[in-house]
Amino acid sequence: MKNRLRVLRAERSWSQAELAELLGVSRQTINAIETEKYDPSLPLAFKMARLFEKSIEEIFLPDPENDSKLA
Repeated sequence: MKNRLRVLRAERSWSQAELAELLGVSRQTINAIETEKYDPSLPLAFKMARLFEKSIEEIFLPDPENDSKLA
């Protein structure tokens, strides 16, 4: 799943470690999400949305390749 996490984090000048601490996860988790190797759980996605004051859809973007498989 595509995401804007790196951009949103950079806008606030937060390191991956700082964001991880705010969310209660490891820095490795943040890195894996940013590099699209891992999709967060729904509770974590909601936590991110609240932290950045965005909707989940403003942070996480559907992967067009996966969407075509649903049609």
